[in-house]
Amino acid sequence: MAKATPAPAPGPSPHTLAFDIGGTGLKAALLDAQGEMVFPHAHIPTPHPCPPETLLAKLAELAHGFPPYDRISAGFPGAVRHGVVLTAPNLGAPEAWHRFPLAEALAARFHRPARVLNDAEVQGLGVIKGQGMEVILTLGTGAGIGIFLDGAVSPHIELSQHPVHKKYTYDTYLGAAALEKVGVRHWNRRLRRAIDVLARVTLFDALYLGGGNAHHVRGELPPQVTCVPNEAGLTGGIALWRDEVWRAAHA
Repeated sequence: MAKATPAPAPGPSPHTLAFDIGGTGLKAALLDAQGEMVFPHAHIPTPHPCPPETLLAKLAELAHGFPPYDRISAGFPGAVRHGVVLTAPNLGAPEAWHRFPLAEALAARFHRPARVLNDAEVQGLGVIKGQGMEVILTLGTGAGIGIFLDGAVSPHIELSQHPVHKKYTYDTYLGAAALEKVGVRHWNRRLRRAIDVLARVTLFDALYLGGGNAHHVRGELPPQVTCVPNEAGLTGGIALWRDEVWRAAHA
């Protein structure tokens, strides 16, 4: 018996297959032209190590059974420039990822055009208001940072790899390993210190806390700091197909 073809997704087209690539988990969702999820999102653990061919195979497994789609967006946990990966600190195969053309590889694997941006920036695109200086700090396997001015993505700087306290980078200071080692209470004190540093360095008007460990945030936050849904790491992928956003991200 021939395998049934998945029914077309509801909602206006074009439809975007959005991937959120994390050091702990891989997620996928189908978005309509407005960025609304029109098919239940899927999730599988990230294998370790996860070199390019392993990731591509797992993403294909993750997307199996999705309705038809027209294009692909992906948020990647590292520095990405023009669809090419420069760093991948949390996937366990740094040399294999250096200068890997991920957008091109995704397009070849799925036979659809693909665009890739840093995962924190993708999540930020899903929540920012487009006014003033906005920053997102994602709290997951590592810590990612995206910076936006009046809705435009600033040229990417791997600020997460910059020291925030003594010998610690944001990544090692606030990542999952640090949370497990020092516990929720002390981790929250670290988070407050990092927020203070980001306020002085970026002069943000708004700071968003996202990522899988944002649910561990405790206590009252400054008025311009808010926690945002982790699903924005997927829904923000629609912005990669807005030409003005894409041009700004690669200025």
